Amino acid sequence: MIHREGHTFLILIGTKLIILNLAIWWLWPDFGLIHYFFLGISLLVFVFFLQFFRNPKRTVLTDDGMVLAPADGKVVVIEKTVESEFLNSERVQISIFMSPLNVHVNRNPVSGQVNNYRYHKGKYLVAWHPKSSTENERTTVVYQLANGVEILCRQIAGMAARRIKCYLEEGQRVEQGKEFGFIKFGSRVDLFLPTDSKINVKIGDKTVGGKTVIASL
Repeated sequence: MIHREGHTFLILIGTKLIILNLAIWWLWPDFGLIHYFFLGISLLVFVFFLQFFRNPKRTVLTDDGMVLAPADGKVVVIEKTVESEFLNSERVQISIFMSPLNVHVNRNPVSGQVNNYRYHKGKYLVAWHPKSSTENERTTVVYQLANGVEILCRQIAGMAARRIKCYLEEGQRVEQGKEFGFIKFGSRVDLFLPTDSKINVKIGDKTVGGKTVIASL
């Protein structure tokens, strides 16, 4: 299944590749090896972009006491820090780096209400840069659970990711594991959890969005 964010892009890139190959056949009609070389490269390029926009169907087991991974990727940060944009308190930050080969659909880590949402324009530092979470293009979402606990989730653009999509609005009620956004090309997602959360992952662990249990509240 291909994500809707990729439909227009894939049509455009596919059309350009077809035109390129037709032009090569017209300019050098007697060089069959060149034709097949560029055709092979074009297919590889198209398959790369096709897999990037894949959106696999997943069965999510919801649990109000669990925080699920908001993205596929690798855990690159687990540390205590002060979240100063909305929560203004000490939190456990968990960061997941998404490479261009990962599924780039983002999913709600918890069920609850969206208390705050904000989009920030910014730089395009590499996603693992310490300042990327405060200086890069990003979105910030604060979820409030039924028991009043607040969880902050932040989408962060990386050096190659120049397009963040977030479909949430303030006041909206959301379901754990359901899609809330998409980031095009390598990027990062940060979670800010209560300090008394039981963390179930370690640095270097691979995560699957909507399935990996990041922490227990």
